[in-house]
Amino acid sequence: MASTFNKKEIEKKKQQKRKEKLQKREDRKNNPVDSFEDMIAYVDENGVITSTPPDLTNKRKIDIENIAVSTPKKEDLDDPLLNGRVEYFNPDKGYGFIKHTGSTDKYFFHISSAPTSIAEGNMVTFELERGQKGMNAVRITLANKDGH
Repeated sequence: MASTFNKKEIEKKKQQKRKEKLQKREDRKNNPVDSFEDMIAYVDENGVITSTPPDLTNKRKIDIENIAVSTPKKEDLDDPLLNGRVEYFNPDKGYGFIKHTGSTDKYFFHISSAPTSIAEGNMVTFELERGQKGMNAVRITLANKDGH
């Protein structure tokens, strides 16, 4: 008998869920969601999202000539000579990786672009060139002991 009581209770719960779902559906139909104006969010001058429109009297004038239309090329920004340390070098296979001292970037190099006396741990100066799989270190020279 206990199983029939459980079955009845489960059926009652299912019926109750169906009624609640139907009631929610009717409420959504009768009470439409917020209007478009209520859904709009504004961003103030500090970058904070608010529900009120910004005050246009505090608006700053920006000179059109001061707006940069394009990004400068990377070669123009960076010093072509970079400093780094030989992180890995395999003389048998003729390649290695140089870790740039100014960042965590590592660059591939081939033995043909490096001096013959290069070894792991050497401080080097190098230039970058785009290769098949990314940026490669080229024109590698051993750095002096004072860092230049």
